[in-house]
Amino acid sequence: MSEAAPVDDPDYPLPERRSNRPITLAHRIEYALVVAMLRFFRLLGLDRASALSGRFSRFIGPKLRSLTKRGEDNLRRVFPDWSEEKISETLKEVYENLGRTGAEYAHLDKLSNFGDDPRIVCEGVDRITHIWNPGGPARAIFVTGHFANWEVTGINARELGLKFGVIYRALNNPLVDEMIIKKRGDAATRRQIPKGMAGARPLIDLLKDGYSVAILADQKLNTGGIPVPFMGRMAMTAPAAARLAVRFNLPVVPISNERLDGAYFKVTVNDPIPFERTGDLVADVEALTIKINEFLERDIRARPGQWLWLHRRWPKES
Repeated sequence: MSEAAPVDDPDYPLPERRSNRPITLAHRIEYALVVAMLRFFRLLGLDRASALSGRFSRFIGPKLRSLTKRGEDNLRRVFPDWSEEKISETLKEVYENLGRTGAEYAHLDKLSNFGDDPRIVCEGVDRITHIWNPGGPARAIFVTGHFANWEVTGINARELGLKFGVIYRALNNPLVDEMIIKKRGDAATRRQIPKGMAGARPLIDLLKDGYSVAILADQKLNTGGIPVPFMGRMAMTAPAAARLAVRFNLPVVPISNERLDGAYFKVTVNDPIPFERTGDLVADVEALTIKINEFLERDIRARPGQWLWLHRRWPKES
C-alpha cells in the first residue's frame, strides 16, 4: 500500500478544553508534571521511553492497591477459574501497556504505517475500500476499545486517507485535556466530538458532511447508558455507536488493535457487524449494542493483558 495523503483540514478548529471544571492548583501541578515527563520521554526516543515507562509501571502499578483491587475484582468475576498468579501477571501486563502508552504520547508523530521504520501494520483494509470508492456508502461507524495504545487506530485511519472524526471523553484535568486534544489533532484528526449533549449537533453535522465516526465503545456510561451483557455480566453501555448506525443506516466496522512487540502495532479492520434492522429503534439499538460488546469481548479474551481492566466497568454487586 502506498502512502496516503492526509485528508484533515489543518485549519479546522479543535474543540475547546473541558470547561465545566475550574482549573485548580492541583491541576496546574499535575499538568506541569505531565509536560516534564513527556519532554523527558521525547529526549529518550520512542523505544527507550516506551520500554522504561512500561517497566516502571509494571513494577509500581500493582502497589496502587485501590486501583489494583478493582482490576483484580474485575478479572476474578470474568474469569472465575483463573489462579491468583494468572490474575496478578495479567494486571502487570495491563500496567506495562498503560505505562508504554503514556510514554508514547511523546512520540505519536513517529507511530506510522510508512517511512523507514513503520510502526503500524494494517490488515483488512480491503473490507472498507467502498468508503473511498465513488458510488459506495461514504461513511461507517468504527468501533474499538482501550486496547494496546488506543490512539494508534486514529493514526492508522488518517494515514490511510480516511475522512473521519472521533468521539472522545474529556479528561478531568482541563489543561491536560487541552494538551491531548492538540496531540490527537496533530496525529489523527482535528474532528473530535466530546461525549454528551454538547457533541450531539457537531456529530450529526460531521456525518452529514460525509465523514465516518470512530468510537471507543468499551467505557461504562451510567447516564444515558443501557444495561446489556458484557463479558458475561450486565453492564451499563453507551449506545451511541448503535444509535448512529441505526439512525443513519450505516455499517458498524469493528477495529482490532494489538501491541506486537514494544512500540509496534497491528490494526485489523474486521468485517462489518451483520445486522438486520426491524424498524423498532429501541430494540434495534439494544440488539446492535450487544453485538458490539460481543466483538469487544472476543478481543479482550484474546489479549486480556492489553485491555484496561482498571475501569469501573461493572456494578459492584454483579
